[in-house]
Amino acid sequence: MPTPETQAPAEQDLRYPIGHYQLPEQPLTEEERHGYIQQLMALPTELRMALDGLSGEQFDTPYRPGGWTVRQVLHHLPDSHVNSYTRFRLALTEDNPTIRPYNEAAWAQLPDVTIVPPDVSLILLDALHARWVVLLSQLTDEQWLRTWYHPESEQTIRLDQALVMYAWHGRHHVAHITSLRKRMGWGVFGQ
Repeated sequence: MPTPETQAPAEQDLRYPIGHYQLPEQPLTEEERHGYIQQLMALPTELRMALDGLSGEQFDTPYRPGGWTVRQVLHHLPDSHVNSYTRFRLALTEDNPTIRPYNEAAWAQLPDVTIVPPDVSLILLDALHARWVVLLSQLTDEQWLRTWYHPESEQTIRLDQALVMYAWHGRHHVAHITSLRKRMGWGVFGQ
């Protein structure tokens, strides 16, 4: 499988329509954290707008050659974010816990992904982000510096870094859908 560095520029743009995320080295300010929390709060609405009016056939269209379908992207977001929410809670209650990675590609192939209506994952994302945003809004400066360890990447991640990563993650997948809509002439979302 080609890496982002070896892919043709057009395919790389389709895979990373908003670019790669950058983990901040320095701790975020309160104002910066607030901005990223706002992005997490807005994600369910932005995703709904991106999906508005799509047909079943359009939901089953890959966002790029060899990529996931819109349906898989939709169901992936709550799968991924529920894992992140759990990781945040572990990091807040344990000292640098080792998180459990999961096979995202295999999860995207599970049978519920093709059966469960889109609204089910949208409702899950609504509820999850409502809880997550409340939790994040209450953290102290000291709590934002708590960490978890990712055994696959062999990285220790601060919670403020994880906030940046998951705010990017939501925008990244919404952009997969909106850029596909634009390329296919399926209407511009949110207008």
